[in-house]
Amino acid sequence: MDSDFLYIKPPSLSDLLNHLESWGEKSKVLAGGTDLLVLLRRHDLSPSYVVDIKGIEELQRLEEVEGGDIFLGAGLTVNEAAHSGLVQKRYKALADAANKLASYQLRNRATVVGNICNASPGADLAGPLLVFDAKVQIVSTQGKREVLLQDFFTGVKKTILRPQELLYGLTLPAVTAGERSIYLKLARIKGHDLGIVGVAGRLDSRKKFHLAMSSVAPTPLRLTRLEALLNGSSRSAELPDQAAEAVQEEIRPISDVRASAAYRQHMAGVLVKRVVQYLVQEGGE
Repeated sequence: MDSDFLYIKPPSLSDLLNHLESWGEKSKVLAGGTDLLVLLRRHDLSPSYVVDIKGIEELQRLEEVEGGDIFLGAGLTVNEAAHSGLVQKRYKALADAANKLASYQLRNRATVVGNICNASPGADLAGPLLVFDAKVQIVSTQGKREVLLQDFFTGVKKTILRPQELLYGLTLPAVTAGERSIYLKLARIKGHDLGIVGVAGRLDSRKKFHLAMSSVAPTPLRLTRLEALLNGSSRSAELPDQAAEAVQEEIRPISDVRASAAYRQHMAGVLVKRVVQYLVQEGGE
């Protein structure tokens, strides 16, 4: 990697935001670096400045905030999220996905927010975050804005984040007793590959389904039409099969080096069926 850039590690959030305001598109934020360093090495990116956020303590937080919500800072690693008692107890699907992302060594570097900012259609953590109605907190020298994660992605590797902005962290709304969630992933190589298909599911305390998928559309996808169908149906033994059939109308998988579109389409139905079966059984229905 012989890219010519200036490496900077600001000591505070205000310093970081001032750098981003001054340099804009000439700068790239470094959190874990598992994606950025690859892009730099391949010369797919040529920033003038690389700004490391690891020295800013407030960005490393995972904590419960007012109202029982959970905040995950931009510097929080995937393993820190996976091993958090709060995440394991309240947001099982997120813990499931975090433990399935790449290898243990990479999870020690990769960050939760970085997985979202990369905006890959196959982002493992996006599905669980979507079913928990996660919000992204975006900051700049001009102030702060908060948007639903499902409104953050705009296309393949594209988001609403502006060059002068930082995705400060994620907020997961409080959950209530009796909720169930799960994440299932199909990959060619266990623990070392992007998913062929990923499905996240949640059954909330009102017995409402929340479902999302990765690797089946240009962006991680909230399955709103399937949710509406399931939440408007009686809880019969046929429900998982109905879900497997109905999801076919909502996804647009492509063929790539990992799988054909037809295989993804088929396995999406298989995994959705398993997720719905789990949620219904665990939910006591």
